[in-house]
Amino acid sequence: MTTDTRRPRKDAVANREAILSAAAELLRRDPDASVDAVAVAAGLTRRAVYGHFASRDDLLAELARRGAGRIAAALAGVRDDDPVAHIARIGSALWDEVAHVKLVARMVVNGPLEQVVAGGLEPIRASLRDAVARGAAGGAFRSDVDVETVARLIERQAFDVLDEVVRQRMDDESARRLVIVMALAVAGLSWRDAGAAADRLLATRGGRSAR
Repeated sequence: MTTDTRRPRKDAVANREAILSAAAELLRRDPDASVDAVAVAAGLTRRAVYGHFASRDDLLAELARRGAGRIAAALAGVRDDDPVAHIARIGSALWDEVAHVKLVARMVVNGPLEQVVAGGLEPIRASLRDAVARGAAGGAFRSDVDVETVARLIERQAFDVLDEVVRQRMDDESARRLVIVMALAVAGLSWRDAGAAADRLLATRGGRSAR
């Protein structure tokens, strides 16, 4: 028995990418977009879409994996010895990837695809838990709620804030600031302290990592 190891034809690869790109754009606007709509947007037939993805769920799963990978890559170098600055940098980096974050959030939060992307998102969640734990131990963050819960609340709140700033069409700096401020507020900072931390980061605009 032999295994066909030939590479996919270039047009097949291009069609697959066109499908994924069209689906990502449509689903950002309409989470219920159909396979037919994706096919039209990609300039392909419905049959062509099913030639690459056995079902709509398979297409969604691939988009979720890709989105999670993109987010994880963007946040890979985000860290700071100061836990307040650490979370501020995470918020800033999330805003940079807002399109991918929103797409993944809509498909994943409380949904059947959460386990599909759990591995891809875990490094980000671990980074967030680390910052929350260090902040609570040092007295900067709240310690009346366990670390895991606070980290999860920050994550879920971030999705909601990202949705809101996009809906309001906030300018880039205002949106970035609000994402940071709200994340730090959930962690336990007052709105004044959270705002001051956001302003410090925005003043440097190197807000991705302290290397």
